[in-house]
Amino acid sequence: MKTETKQDPVIVAELVTRLSGDFGERAVTTHAVREHHSHGEGLADAALPDVVVFPHSNEEVASIVRLCHLARVPVIAFGVGTSLEGHVAALYGGVCVDLSQMNRVLEVNAEDLDCRVQAGVTREQLNAELKGTGLFFPIDPGANATIGGMAATRASGTNAVRYGTMRENVLGLTVVTADGRIVKTGGRARKSSAGYDLTRLFVGAEGTLGVITEIQLRLYGVPEAIQSAVCQFPDLASAVNTVIIAMQTGISVARIELLDEVQMEASIRYSKLEGFAVKPTLFFEFHGSQAGVREQSAAMQAASDEFGGSAYQWATKTEDRTRLWKARHDAYYAALAFKPGMTSFATDACVPISRLADCILETKADVEKSGLTAPILGHVGDGNFHLVVLFDGADPAQRESAEALAKGVSMRAISMGGTCTGEHGIGWHKLDVLAQEHGEAVDLMRMIKRALDPRDIMNPGKTVPL
Repeated sequence: MKTETKQDPVIVAELVTRLSGDFGERAVTTHAVREHHSHGEGLADAALPDVVVFPHSNEEVASIVRLCHLARVPVIAFGVGTSLEGHVAALYGGVCVDLSQMNRVLEVNAEDLDCRVQAGVTREQLNAELKGTGLFFPIDPGANATIGGMAATRASGTNAVRYGTMRENVLGLTVVTADGRIVKTGGRARKSSAGYDLTRLFVGAEGTLGVITEIQLRLYGVPEAIQSAVCQFPDLASAVNTVIIAMQTGISVARIELLDEVQMEASIRYSKLEGFAVKPTLFFEFHGSQAGVREQSAAMQAASDEFGGSAYQWATKTEDRTRLWKARHDAYYAALAFKPGMTSFATDACVPISRLADCILETKADVEKSGLTAPILGHVGDGNFHLVVLFDGADPAQRESAEALAKGVSMRAISMGGTCTGEHGIGWHKLDVLAQEHGEAVDLMRMIKRALDPRDIMNPGKTVPL
């Protein structure tokens, strides 16, 4: 993809000069920095901003946005670039606001199980700073994403089956609006009936309604006992049906992750997983009391046995659990290394748990029919799975086949009562299927976008087709 900056180049040049004067070395126009900020972890179709600015405060973000509002120049918020659906591409040029230097944990209220952080704090940094308090933040999308980016994309991840998504765990926000005002939404109370729920409006808006600069988060007590396990299955259907039975019978699992045999082969090679076969595999984790963890893990093993589960490996020591989950977190990079030199992108879908087996198995059949390599993995405890599609980027026919495969996953999920994305978001890659999923409701989304951002400067071209 290649786009042209649609703004008046003279106005853009004047804005860049003004920002350089205001921010000095923190307003960067070098090609290398602009290129780094032109795409996320997904397809590296570059769309470069005109300048990248690194603010340190809410007020500095507001000053940048006010200037862009007056000049009608796009604003694209950037965390660490782990998004997968083209969220941070500067489709029309403009100003990239890199929030990575706004990385302070502002307060921790241990008694109330909450904290307030700047948008550039990463999830690993937050949990490192919480160490010793007996608390942790559980939302884990795999990548070491920023909290601001996770809120903007309504991220979830491996722990969502127990702890929910960012939607359930954000109590309040500080947001810079499209005209440069600093507003606060929500608060520290666990519930409120005061007015419109603006917090939920901005969570998942992907930077198209405002720039999130601070987040008030729920925290949780570190469980008394944690136990992880890995179990392998003779085929994909057996693994998925184990998940369905576990969820329908109410087994309390903190994490339940699926890797198909292709992903497992890639992970065995990349993460040096010894003692495992190239078979569909489930990774489990249980949180709770010692007795509760034993009871739930025994129930899960019994459910797995019904579907031919074998090669159990249990892990209670921190180092053993870390090894297993690092392999799961590295699955995307393992998939990339599986076919060196290939281009890749990841897509996701989420369906009601009763349709999970149908959706995954039909997707698997489509992958085999396409002739492409596309490992399947996912947070299947809540019906969410991913496809990492590998193809020859120099071959237009392969790219067309890859994109058709991804769209097929989205449309299948929608037809089964699910969604085209459980956690990645829309970005610009899924604008067409968003309309298929939400129909007339997309018009209401457009009305909200136009009301809050009438000049369409906030991450234009993303999330809602205008």
